[in-house]
Amino acid sequence: MKLIRTEEAVGHVLCHDLTQIIPGQFKGARFRKGHVVAEEDIPVLLSMGKENLYVWEMTPGIVHENDGAERLCRLCINDNMVRGEVKEGKIELTAARDGLFRVDSRRLVAVNSCDEVMIATRKGNTAVKAGDKLAGMRVIPLVIEEEKLQAAEAAAGDAPLLELLPWKLKTAAVVTTGGEVKKGLIEDAFTLVVIRKLAAYGIETIAQTQSGDGVDNVAAAIADMRARHPDILLCTGGMSVDPDDNTPGGIRKSGADIVAYGAPVLPGAMFLLGYYDDGTPVCGLPGCVMFAGATVFDLILPRLAAGVRVTRADLAALGEGGLCLGCKPCRYPVCPFGK
Repeated sequence: MKLIRTEEAVGHVLCHDLTQIIPGQFKGARFRKGHVVAEEDIPVLLSMGKENLYVWEMTPGIVHENDGAERLCRLCINDNMVRGEVKEGKIELTAARDGLFRVDSRRLVAVNSCDEVMIATRKGNTAVKAGDKLAGMRVIPLVIEEEKLQAAEAAAGDAPLLELLPWKLKTAAVVTTGGEVKKGLIEDAFTLVVIRKLAAYGIETIAQTQSGDGVDNVAAAIADMRARHPDILLCTGGMSVDPDDNTPGGIRKSGADIVAYGAPVLPGAMFLLGYYDDGTPVCGLPGCVMFAGATVFDLILPRLAAGVRVTRADLAALGEGGLCLGCKPCRYPVCPFGK
């Protein structure tokens, strides 16, 4: 930085806040650090007694923090996002609609490994509502060298770092397993919980049946529900390793390609995920989904609702952060579970 006469400061960047005092009316920062001095600012600055200013000299190859933030924003912004105004070298992105927020973690780390730039986001693969904050980015100093911005842009690549996918699935069918439920010996409290969780993502439960016990009965009930052409199919209960728990076998016999039976998440280790040839997902939900505040189903459902195909690797990655702490009361999703 350098000290120059105020009249010569047009086009230069202020190095610190400048306070204006108008007795009885105003006292505060009239010009903020990083402000680019304009012609119309000169009389105001002189009236504040500022005959000289400390400024950064804008030379070729040097970029102002606001312009740098704009370039970082372009690395992130995608469909269904709204950007705020650039302020003191910072821009924030918010959600324009409900959906699944996703982050390319590898490329984000690469960008944040570059000097004098930063991009912070909320956790990826999480559900957001319209108006929720998604990300913020800024250049660290008041001015930045062009080559450092170019390094960040190269690290990001051609595609946006972020995406917000709207909810895609519209309908669901539920198979409630267990002879006790079918015989009326116990009340079916499970299905109501599942219907409520689905509705949070705009998914309507269009059909529900009770299969009773037995692999063949479960498979037949699934076939009946598949004939209704739901976007997703859920089987509740019967997911443990007990001999009379036949839901996994019934799902297999129904023709589903099983991605995984078991997930590194507590509660929800006995979760099953599969897909049919037409791409319809099927889930076997363990009993914990009925009574726990948050389970593996809450971590996976947003991805399924957005039409994202979940892989075995995706499930394996849930292990870190996949231990629910059992807080009372449950505060999910404002907690570390799944993160």
